[in-house]
Amino acid sequence: MAAHRRSRQRPVGGTTARAAVTVVLAGTATAAGFDGAAHAAPRPAPAGADVDRLYREAEVATEKYNGAKERADSARERLRDLQDETARAQARLNKAREALGTVAAAQYRAGGLDPALRLMLSDDPDAYLDGAALAERAGSRHHAELGRVRAQLREIEKLRGAARVEVKTLTTRRAELGRHRRTITEKLSAARQALSRMSPEERAGITGGTGRTAARSAGGRARDTALFLSQAPNARAAQAVAYAHQKLGSPYVWGATGPDAFDCSGLVLAAYRSAGVSLPRTTYAQIDAGRRVTRSELLPGDLVFFYSGISHVGLYIGNGQMIHAPNPSAPVRVAPVDQMPFAGATRVV
Repeated sequence: MAAHRRSRQRPVGGTTARAAVTVVLAGTATAAGFDGAAHAAPRPAPAGADVDRLYREAEVATEKYNGAKERADSARERLRDLQDETARAQARLNKAREALGTVAAAQYRAGGLDPALRLMLSDDPDAYLDGAALAERAGSRHHAELGRVRAQLREIEKLRGAARVEVKTLTTRRAELGRHRRTITEKLSAARQALSRMSPEERAGITGGTGRTAARSAGGRARDTALFLSQAPNARAAQAVAYAHQKLGSPYVWGATGPDAFDCSGLVLAAYRSAGVSLPRTTYAQIDAGRRVTRSELLPGDLVFFYSGISHVGLYIGNGQMIHAPNPSAPVRVAPVDQMPFAGATRVV
């Protein structure tokens, strides 16, 4: 400590002074950004990391698009049903109005004489009384018909009000679809541009090169399929796995549910659809479509989900492997489950 204090009290001069000035200037230059070598700049992220991020963001937007499309389709179907029901109610109303018009015309034609005078002048009072009774009953039916017409008018107005709500909902859903579509297009375009700037080796790390994980020999795939199917918990799960194996090599297309192209949730939806099981359209809903299972409990046919936002899904096939639709740069393929951050799993059947 004493030596240290003595060295700090030493006067600055000569070589020591020049050294001190040099240190200060070097520090100043570094702080100002003139000397990039003095302090190592943060290393840029690997080239593939940016592409992966863009693909994940596009996939998040894709699942949102899928959900919005599902809601838009439902709104469109409800609107169509309401329009059909309104048309039927209008036909009933038109028929009732015609009946009322006929009754009103008959009353107008017969309404010139007082009923008592018509009875006195009638050549056949008995026939007149019978006619009067019939007219009274007709009048009662007339009032009942008026009541039905009023009810039908109220029904039509209610249906038209519901249809107006559905039109507004459908308009909102279409706007939502447009926003998600633009986001997807922008992200995928940016990913393609990033890929184009990468070396062939870097691109192969993302796309899998020639698809060695997916392009398996027919014999090897058949042996794998037989093994995995024997481990499936039931026939429907086995059928879903078999379907996914048949689709290896199919292209990824966002929003697609087969039979020739898929996005991630579209692939598992189509796989279980082939087994007669209806799944929701989006990853967010698919994870709640069955019984949750832990990673150690996985069996062929289970749905495996990834990332904290539950934005990606694959179909587990056994031995730590899954079949999934990765992204537009890679086809439907076999991949290890631990390739992405595991978020949960569901057994559908």
